[in-house]
Amino acid sequence: MNSNLNNLGLPTHGEKTSAPSLSTAAGHDVSASQVSGGSPLLSPAGDDQTPTHLANLADRARGYVAAASSANTRKAYAADWKHFSAWCRRSNLAPLPPHPQTVGLYITACASGAATRGMKANAVSTIERRLASLSWNYAQRGLLLDRKDRHIATVMSGIRKSHAKPPVQKEAVLAEDIIAMVETLDRGTLRGLRDRAMLLIGYAGGLRRSEIVGLDLKAEQTEDGRGWIEILDQGMLVTLRGKTGWREVEVGRGSSDTTCPVVAVETWIRFAKLIHGPLFRRVTGEGKAVGPDRLNDREVARLVKRAAMAAGVRGDLSEIERTLKFSGHSLRAGLASSAEVDERYVQKQLGHASAEMTRRYQRRRDRFRVNLTKAAGL
Repeated sequence: MNSNLNNLGLPTHGEKTSAPSLSTAAGHDVSASQVSGGSPLLSPAGDDQTPTHLANLADRARGYVAAASSANTRKAYAADWKHFSAWCRRSNLAPLPPHPQTVGLYITACASGAATRGMKANAVSTIERRLASLSWNYAQRGLLLDRKDRHIATVMSGIRKSHAKPPVQKEAVLAEDIIAMVETLDRGTLRGLRDRAMLLIGYAGGLRRSEIVGLDLKAEQTEDGRGWIEILDQGMLVTLRGKTGWREVEVGRGSSDTTCPVVAVETWIRFAKLIHGPLFRRVTGEGKAVGPDRLNDREVARLVKRAAMAAGVRGDLSEIERTLKFSGHSLRAGLASSAEVDERYVQKQLGHASAEMTRRYQRRRDRFRVNLTKAAGL
């Protein structure tokens, strides 16, 4: 065992690591903002040495840095850096500069449950996310973490082989499920009209929860918007901004007004008296008024869970199991599983780069459709 550790360059029992310790961290000028995950470009204007005539450009640059990733992503990266820094302090190691041996020990601690006191071991997907977060945080400081270094790559390979499990997928809500779910919502209230529109457009458009709440009434109406809608005679055109650019999603009119996503959105806009700004907003004043603020994307997940529970979807499971089964992702998976059309159309609607990714979303559509056992003569 010790020989294997020596081959990797990892310290054996009783052997001190060559990674820099916290006692030497001061020599590397590690500031508080660096350890907490702050980016130099995102530091307050008063803390940097930017000349006055470049202050406006610096502010604009900070805005572009913020726009490069979502707020949730930056929050996760900051939390992972804080987790890594705390482990380094407890282990008498320095988080800066990047040291592959230190990172190799850290991901080992995450896999064994030793990274955080009293917490269980991290899943492989969580460890991979933490590793990506470290790379991003180091890059923001002009430093490079070599993830192909043997101290990291070999350990990570062993973690995957030892602890990898099948991905836990959320339950797809099918056509009959979504119809039952919208029927649980009160059409006589603003909140009910809004929630109906959110469920139906999310399902028919195969939209992510962030895409649903990120919609505006028209183009370029808000700075934080992720897209807008255009209602036409044949349906609704949804323009979305994604990681790789812009894409258009066609949401056709349904066979019935009661389940038509376009009618639901039109009804919500009319009764909410919306003219400009976010499409889906908070309902205030005991449900009698619509505020100006955009909904948080977590509200979509809560809505799907609440409506699925009220409609009795997957009633064969216990209440706790049903609560864990559904999320905002259930809408996208539901469209992929329910739409009986050529796979390429579903792939385009979901914005997937490959057909393989689309097939992962098709939870039950093609299950046992082809019986190779009978085809083989059994």
